[in-house]
Amino acid sequence: MTDFDDTDRKLLRLIQRDARLTAADLAERVNLSPSACHRRLQRLEREGVVRGHVALLDPRALGRRVTVFVEISLASQADEVLGAFEAAVARVPEVMECHLTTGGHDYLLKVVARDAEDFARLHRRHLAGLPGVAKIESSFALKTVLSTTELPI
Repeated sequence: MTDFDDTDRKLLRLIQRDARLTAADLAERVNLSPSACHRRLQRLEREGVVRGHVALLDPRALGRRVTVFVEISLASQADEVLGAFEAAVARVPEVMECHLTTGGHDYLLKVVARDAEDFARLHRRHLAGLPGVAKIESSFALKTVLSTTELPI
């Protein structure tokens, strides 16, 4: 893990909020020369702290008005079953996140759908057919209270 100084932390906070800021804009905000700022950003990318630059899309604007959290239990915890499930779930475009968890279920998925009917189709055609699935429980989000991509730094 990288040791961050105050300038690194400021840079990381700034690019989390707006990845379109130029090195010159960033340099000005953290009181560095553009070349020194660029070198720091390259180091943070090289070290894997910054994994990429993306545009965040509004799912509602794209017709994905429903978020569903899906808890999945597998019939077995064998490595080959877990691996087959993980490879297959990664191919379902509506699955935004998949987490191997502790507790009463093996996986927690965050899924986006157009509406309840669209989710029912997705459940029948994709989720229920994933390798090793023994049980599926779904919870529809009624309201998003907080959603962020910014990590605390």
